[in-house]
Amino acid sequence: MIPKLILASQSPRRKQLLEWADVAFEVIVSDAEESYPEGLSFADTAIHIARKKAMAVLENQPSKNAILAADTIVICNNEIIGKPSGREDAINIIKKLSGKTHLVITGVFIYNDEKEISFAETTEVRFYSLSEEQIVYYVDKYQPYDKAGAYAIQEWIGVIGIEKINGDFYNVMGLPVSKVIKALDTF
Repeated sequence: MIPKLILASQSPRRKQLLEWADVAFEVIVSDAEESYPEGLSFADTAIHIARKKAMAVLENQPSKNAILAADTIVICNNEIIGKPSGREDAINIIKKLSGKTHLVITGVFIYNDEKEISFAETTEVRFYSLSEEQIVYYVDKYQPYDKAGAYAIQEWIGVIGIEKINGDFYNVMGLPVSKVIKALDTF
């Protein structure tokens, strides 16, 4: 039986994925800064930020319920690509991803008073070469400013632009749901 869960995220995609999995939860948005120390591996960076989010919620709202936090990062050419700062940045990020393979890593941190679990899931995504017109259309229509890598796989650009995916599709949406459910089953 999965415990009552607090989702420490404002991501509508994570909320939707947990709803699809029929997990009972409430959302408490974390105000943690998404910063990290230098020298961490990419996986540890995502876990570090997820842990900060969970601890910020715990600090402001002590709870006997389990707290779930996640952070998704995109890696291209050995560089972390964050959320775009605006339209031009989003266009430039997608241009950088166009025609290339990149990694999407989601760090997950689950905590209650008795136990904590953390892990990272990595999915490889390859985009077809996208035209400038396609990229501008996507950015202007979908405004992907709150998304790491400036795109959402479940939107238009994923439908027309993704050549290949190796790994968990839902991880690219922001949460490797099946692994999260397995982890929650241990609480």
